[in-house]
Amino acid sequence: MSSNTEALKSNLGEAGTHLKQAAVAAGDALKSAASAAGDEMKLGKAQMKSELADGALAGISAGEHLGGATGEQVDVLMEKGRDLIDSAAELIRERPLAAFGVAFAAGWIISKLARSEK
Repeated sequence: MSSNTEALKSNLGEAGTHLKQAAVAAGDALKSAASAAGDEMKLGKAQMKSELADGALAGISAGEHLGGATGEQVDVLMEKGRDLIDSAAELIRERPLAAFGVAFAAGWIISKLARSEK
């Protein structure tokens, strides 16, 4: 064999060895990347579960306050109703004839509307 042929074989063998090592390095890199991605997925999953749990607790807390808020709104409406009744009573005391006339007119209109529906 000539020295060129031997050099070619030697260089091709060395190139093959480097390609094998490159393939092994690429495989190791992929394994490391897959492992890191798996770890990130686990971390993300844990964070997601934590956020969902916190959201559920906030929803439960809001539900607990819903009854109180509803009660407060009912109290406000009742107070406004009392104020309206007090205003009406004061108007009746100040102008009983006008109040009677308004009540009579409202009753007459309601009776006419009720008859026309039949």
